[in-house]
Amino acid sequence: MKIVIATFNPDKVKELERLLDLPGVALVSLREFPGARSPEETGHTLLENAQIKARGAHALTGLAAIADDTGLEVDALDGRPGIYAARFAGPDATYADNVQRLLAELSGVEYHRRTARFRTVCAAVLGPGDELDAEGVLEGVITTAPRGTNGFGYDPVFEIPQLGRTLAELDASEKNATSHRARAAKALAEKLGRWAGAGPR
Repeated sequence: MKIVIATFNPDKVKELERLLDLPGVALVSLREFPGARSPEETGHTLLENAQIKARGAHALTGLAAIADDTGLEVDALDGRPGIYAARFAGPDATYADNVQRLLAELSGVEYHRRTARFRTVCAAVLGPGDELDAEGVLEGVITTAPRGTNGFGYDPVFEIPQLGRTLAELDASEKNATSHRARAAKALAEKLGRWAGAGPR
């Protein structure tokens, strides 16, 4: 069986391959389909955006498709940047730009009020009207300065209090054991396993 991951990033495909751990299933990216483009993410929630991407990939390829979308919710900012995390500092923002804006908006906010969470939603389109979704959440605190060199995005300023380290201070195996994306992927894998055993709804 072949499933298309609604991304052009081969590293994300490899990561999801490890996280989903679906024996007998080959995961491919949209890079393998000439002319493929990412649909505009016009949803108002992570689930809507993940579904837009998964439905678009399914319509384009005819294959079962999986997509994910991630947001960062900061309590002191009333849940911002939320679904706009990737473009918090503007449409062409770099990871560093987004982190700089986040730290600037939290300037002077005490540690105990810097609570936040990463939320990832995975959506799978298996056939017409046959869809699954799953969510993963990781609670943390936004640091006052970046720490660590692993990961990407907001990882250097997202600390897991129980570990006393940021996501960027974890190695790949540690991150895959605890991250929001890992939790969402594993929850989706369980649903896919039950779906495969029961057959399409």
